[in-house]
Amino acid sequence: MTAPPVTAPTTAPVTARPPATGARNARAAWIMLASGWSANQFSALLGAYQSHLGLTESTVTGLFAVYVVGLIPALLVAGPLADRRGRRPVALMALALNVLSTVLLMTGGAWGGTWLLLPGRFLTGVGAGALLAAGSAWIKELSGSPRRPGLFVSAGFATGGLAAACIAQWAPWPMVTAYVPHVVLGAVAGWLALAAPETGGSAAVHGSETVREDTGHRFRRTVLPLAPWVFAAPTIGFVTLPSTLHSGLILTGVATALVPGAGLLTARRAPSTPAAGLLTVAVGTAIAAVAAAAENEPLALLAAVVLGAGYGLALTQGLTRTAALAPPHRLARWTACFWTVAYLGMFTPYVLALLGHITTTPALLTAVTLLALAHAGFVARKGRKQ
Repeated sequence: MTAPPVTAPTTAPVTARPPATGARNARAAWIMLASGWSANQFSALLGAYQSHLGLTESTVTGLFAVYVVGLIPALLVAGPLADRRGRRPVALMALALNVLSTVLLMTGGAWGGTWLLLPGRFLTGVGAGALLAAGSAWIKELSGSPRRPGLFVSAGFATGGLAAACIAQWAPWPMVTAYVPHVVLGAVAGWLALAAPETGGSAAVHGSETVREDTGHRFRRTVLPLAPWVFAAPTIGFVTLPSTLHSGLILTGVATALVPGAGLLTARRAPSTPAAGLLTVAVGTAIAAVAAAAENEPLALLAAVVLGAGYGLALTQGLTRTAALAPPHRLARWTACFWTVAYLGMFTPYVLALLGHITTTPALLTAVTLLALAHAGFVARKGRKQ
C-alpha cells in the first residue's frame, strides 16, 4: 500500500540536532543485536531448565512470560523518555541493565538459585524493551536507515537461541556457560556505542497540528494493525510447532535460529509491503498446519523458514513506515508503540494452547491462515483506493 506523501510541517524544527551518520557511528547498532540475543537465549534453554534444575513446565512457562511483563512497560516508558532526555543515555543504561539480567540468570544457574531466575527474566524484558525503544530510534538516526535496527535485532534473535542451545547440549555447566556469549557481546557492544554521539534532543518540534493528526491517524490505521503479526509468525514457528511435534532441544534451537535468520535475509533484500508480509505469513501458517497434522519435522522446519520470511517483511514494513510517519521529536515514542503492539503477538502460542482444548492445532493454524489472508485482502483493497 502506497500512502500519500506527508506534507512538511509549517514550522521548521527549532533546536533538534541533525542525525550524525557514518560507518563509525553505525557500529553502535551492535547494541540491538545484544537485545535480540538476550531474548532468545533463554527460550532455547526451556527444556534444559526442566531437566537440569527440575523446574516444572508451568514454572518455565511463567519465566518465559515474565519477560513480556517487564518488556512492555519498559517500552512505554523508555520511548517518551528517549524523546525528552536523548536516545544515547537511555540506550546505554538499557544495555547495562540487559547485561546485568544475564548475570543474574548465570548466578541462578550456578548456585541452583531458582529465585534469581524470576528477577533475571523480568530485568531481561526491561532492558530489552528500553533498548528497542531508545536504541531503534538512535540507530536509525545514526545510520540513516530505518531497517538497520530490525536487521541487528533479527540477527540477535537468530544467533542467540542457536548458540545457547548448542552450548546447553554439549558444554559443561550449561546453565552458566550458555549465557557467557551475551555478557561478552553486551560489553563489546557497549564499548562500540560509547563513541557514538547523541542524535535527539529534548526540545519540542512544533509543526502543523493537521499534519501531526494526519500522520498519527495513518500510523494507527496502517502500522499498528500489522504489528502483532511481527511476532505471531515467529512464535508459531519456534514455539507452537516444536511443542506440537514434541521436538528435542537441538531441533528447537534450530527452529529458533531459522525463523529470525530467514527474517534477517528477507528484510535485508526484499522490498516490503503490508500485503506481502501478510501473504507470506499465511503461506507459512498453512504449511505449519500440514506439518502439525502429519507430525512431519522437515515440513515444520520449512514452515519456520516461511514464517521467518513473513516476520522479516512485516518488521521491515513496520519500522520503515514508523520512521516515515513519526515526527522527529516523537520517533522513539512511536517506535516504542510499534514494538509494544508487535510483542502482543508473542502471546499467540498461549492462545493457541488454550484453544487446543476445543479443537486441534492444525485446525487452529488453518484459522490463523484465513485470518492473515483476510487481513492481506483488506490491506490490498485499501491500497487500491488510495
